[in-house]
This record gives sequence, C-alpha cells and structure tokens, in this order.
Amino acid sequence: MRVELTTQIPRDPEWVWATVKRSDTLDFIAKPLIVFRPDAGSFPEVWTEGDYRATMWLIGILPIGKQTIGIRYPEGDEARVLRDDGHGTMISVWDHWIFVEPASDAEGATNYIDRVDVKAGWLTPLVAAFARLFYGHRQKRWQKLARRD
Repeated sequence: MRVELTTQIPRDPEWVWATVKRSDTLDFIAKPLIVFRPDAGSFPEVWTEGDYRATMWLIGILPIGKQTIGIRYPEGDEARVLRDDGHGTMISVWDHWIFVEPASDAEGATNYIDRVDVKAGWLTPLVAAFARLFYGHRQKRWQKLARRD
C-alpha cells in the first residue's frame, strides 16, 4: 500500500537536500511522535549508504519494535533522492523515498515529497494509516525546522 505526501518548504533545494542527509534531522522531524534509538551507539552525522538498526519508541516511552533503516542514494535523472528501504519487527516492507525538487511556483522554495510503500500482512491498512499520520507530522516539523535555521 502506498502513501505519498508533499509539502513546499520555504528554503532552497540545496539547503533541504543537505538537511535531509543529516541524522539529527530525523530526530527533530520524527519527535515527539516517534523516537529512534540506534542499536549501535549513534547514527552517523550524515547518512551514508548502509543499514542502521534502531528501536522505535512511540512518544519516546512505548517501544514499538525494531527497525532497519536502509539508506540508499539511487542514481539517475533525479539528483536529490534518498531511499530508506527499511523493514521492522511487524513491517516486512517500509520502502520510503524522499524527493527534493525545486518548486516551480515559488522561487527559492522546495517541493519535498515523502512516498512510502508498506507491507505488514493483515496490518497493512493500519500501518499505512499510521504512515500518513507520521509523514504529515514530519512535514509539519520540516516547516518548523525551515523557519528555525
């Protein structure tokens, strides 16, 4: 099941792209709804390709399972794409793509797109509904981050 949400960030694509690649950005945009605690020390300052294991905590207090964050930077026509082909305890597929594109209707702004495909057996509709809520939350936090920096 696919969920896709788009927001326009009032910052240039270079700033957004550099910010996407920082692991502290994940901390900021996911909190307080989800807290990711890395299994091995800490995440790298800048995401490099590889698999990173973490435990996810709902509102920072309720453990909701293990997650592998699988960072990839696909090559091709789109220069600013990050893929997290992750999976977790209850979720067999969490294929999250982030697209960073110049906004065509606002100079100096960026279209930021979250697209995720999820598979979790009979829980798939519930996981997809949560993904919609989670990425809506993240995109609101992106707006706050863009105003803060």
